[in-house]
Amino acid sequence: MNRRLKRIILVIIDLMIFAATIGFSYLFLNPFVSISQSDVTYSFLFLITIYCILAHSFKTLNKINRYTSIKETLTHCGVITLDYLITSTVLMLFNLISMRFLFLSYILTVIFIPGSRVIWRIIIEHRVKLEKIENNTNNAVLRTLIVGAGEGGSLFIKNLRHNPEINLVGVVDDDINKIGRTIYGVPILGDTSEINEIVQKFEIDQITVAIPSLSPKNLDRIVNLTTQANVKVNQMPSVEDIVKGTYQVNKFKEIEISDLLGREEVKLNMEEISNQVSGKTILVSGAGGSIGSEICRQIIRFSPKKLLLLGHGENSIYLINRELQEIARKENIELIPVIADVQDRDRIFKVMKEHKPNIVYHAAAHKHVPLMEYNPSEAVKNNIFGTKNMAEAAKAANVDNFVMVSTDKAVNPPNVMGATKRVAEMIVTGLNEKNKTKFAAVRFGNVLGSRGSVIPVFKDQIKKGGPITVTDFRMTRYFMTIPEASRLVLQAGSLAKGGEIFVLDMGEPVKIVDLAKKMIQLSRGKNSKVEVVESGIRPGEKLYEELLTKEELTEEKVFEKIFVGKVTNAPLNEVLNFVGSLEHLSDDELKEQLVAFANNKIKLNEKKQQVSSPIVYA
Repeated sequence: MNRRLKRIILVIIDLMIFAATIGFSYLFLNPFVSISQSDVTYSFLFLITIYCILAHSFKTLNKINRYTSIKETLTHCGVITLDYLITSTVLMLFNLISMRFLFLSYILTVIFIPGSRVIWRIIIEHRVKLEKIENNTNNAVLRTLIVGAGEGGSLFIKNLRHNPEINLVGVVDDDINKIGRTIYGVPILGDTSEINEIVQKFEIDQITVAIPSLSPKNLDRIVNLTTQANVKVNQMPSVEDIVKGTYQVNKFKEIEISDLLGREEVKLNMEEISNQVSGKTILVSGAGGSIGSEICRQIIRFSPKKLLLLGHGENSIYLINRELQEIARKENIELIPVIADVQDRDRIFKVMKEHKPNIVYHAAAHKHVPLMEYNPSEAVKNNIFGTKNMAEAAKAANVDNFVMVSTDKAVNPPNVMGATKRVAEMIVTGLNEKNKTKFAAVRFGNVLGSRGSVIPVFKDQIKKGGPITVTDFRMTRYFMTIPEASRLVLQAGSLAKGGEIFVLDMGEPVKIVDLAKKMIQLSRGKNSKVEVVESGIRPGEKLYEELLTKEELTEEKVFEKIFVGKVTNAPLNEVLNFVGSLEHLSDDELKEQLVAFANNKIKLNEKKQQVSSPIVYA
């Protein structure tokens, strides 16, 4: 049935209701009040004419009746009331009608016309529910407990209550004033501390957290409360997920480990970042990587004039370029994919000279600790010489700001990867001297969901039935989500005055073994037979990471969750001469010299092999 035919049917139904209410009012009052049939006819014609005009003006006939809400019902009542007021006023001028007659007719009409819409909705919902029951071949009905009796929980319950696959048993909420009440007929059974007892008493199959604004800390607390419950735990989708179309409001979303380890979202100084980025040419190296691509997603929100996506991997640059194209077209942003290797000095200088970026975010790097232990020369080429090429090309092109993405592994590094990143920091911050370009580095720890993160490894091991391998049960790491890390990189870049090492507040370190157990809990519950075993520390790994050395430690906080460390570099010429001396070293010598220099345990004049100028990897 098309929409036009439905509107015609609605008009006919409404006119029939008008005729019925006027007819009933006439028959009921006629023995007591003298009412002529002509007056009744005039009243009916006036009422239906004005009603059709008002219904068209307020679009009451365009509503989808199966979704009739209180707002639509009140609109109908308002239209009918206005209709009778206008009719009464006109007819009173000519003294044509009894007010008692019109009032009785009004009462009946204002009940039956909106009531017809509500009845229609009930019929449709019942029919849809029956269809879903017929289609539900598994006949699996999940007895569900909702956590949260606020607006989010109410919305979720409203959208789930007619789902034949879900039996909403009850709600828990920490507001004691709500306990004992109901939401859409679903009782509030107690507070969150009673979850385990409620699960056992009511034989709950799953628990759904329906508090969109719940902090990761409190979400973790609720998940911990369900440890003994032996049920699946999920959550309602966030507003952002619903807007993006990733989830519908009545669908369940799995709780990810990042939901528990993330922290309160940092409120950025949007004006400061916008002033720096808007209308500017921005270059991001490593733009296809986890951090680089997220930095691009954040930057494009501030409408730069041009955004250069530079990376060595053709496919990864293609993907981020395709993802951002629609936004770029809408905002008239020039999006330029650049396939280039940061080790190719001539290519990098050419790109910088051609596009003259205002800001460079250097996120390209080799970051896998064990792999770099086996391939130290590649770590030197990419992390040290690649950074040197990028930084010197930026200096030559008079870039305003150069921000290097670094890592906590650069602090007291025992491994090649951390040592190369520390030397890269020395080069970047050292180049700041007497130069137009402001150079800075930003350090943070492990990023949840990034390539090489332990999370996908653990997920894969759990999927295969285990065991989960943790190199050492004592091992701890700092964690941060990709969006949080990328936003703070932008904020730190806007604060740079030149030569700083910014350190992001990573919160408390997390034991990797606890992380593994939490992931098992989220995926399979307490009866999971997935084991967690020690596999032994891999080459170059530390038991714990640091964010600053003792010499760099400072209390200076320049923004929420952003600190500035004291730079304790060797002179730039000494750093460059050391870098230049690495060409002819064997892998073992390279490891030894890198780690020693990065930890300030050797200086160039203590080395037997010296060169007069730094070499360049082409």
